[in-house]
Amino acid sequence: MTTFFTPAHDLLTLPFSATTDFTDLADCCDRFAETLMECHEPVEKMALLGRIGACLALLRPTLSEPIPAHLIERFTVDTLPETTPYFEPDAEALCDYCQSLTLVLCGQSLLPETEKTLKALLCELMWMFAGDLKAPRWAREQLPH
Repeated sequence: MTTFFTPAHDLLTLPFSATTDFTDLADCCDRFAETLMECHEPVEKMALLGRIGACLALLRPTLSEPIPAHLIERFTVDTLPETTPYFEPDAEALCDYCQSLTLVLCGQSLLPETEKTLKALLCELMWMFAGDLKAPRWAREQLPH
């Protein structure tokens, strides 16, 4: 039997540990998520989800730590960007996210901590979704006469 290597397979063997810099862990998460979006094999999907979970578990405790001295230069620029990245899905995507989280929560098969986190995420997304739907869209002077 011939073994075919895929981008997902390469990622599944990518080493990382508690000593991996948070920037590299963030890069791993990015690559895992990107590959997951294109993955259609159930076993590879589960393996990628496992890798994302492991990477996030290593990354989480580092979030409040100071940036290590050897990485300071990487975060130093002459001029800071005018805007910072933020989460801004369109209404359809936001609605889909909310529906999916609702379905997952309805399954009642989550650990209590996971359920609590997903409920909080659903609430935050719902408030964002509802706020966006109810937000003004036009100024009076822009309306046709």
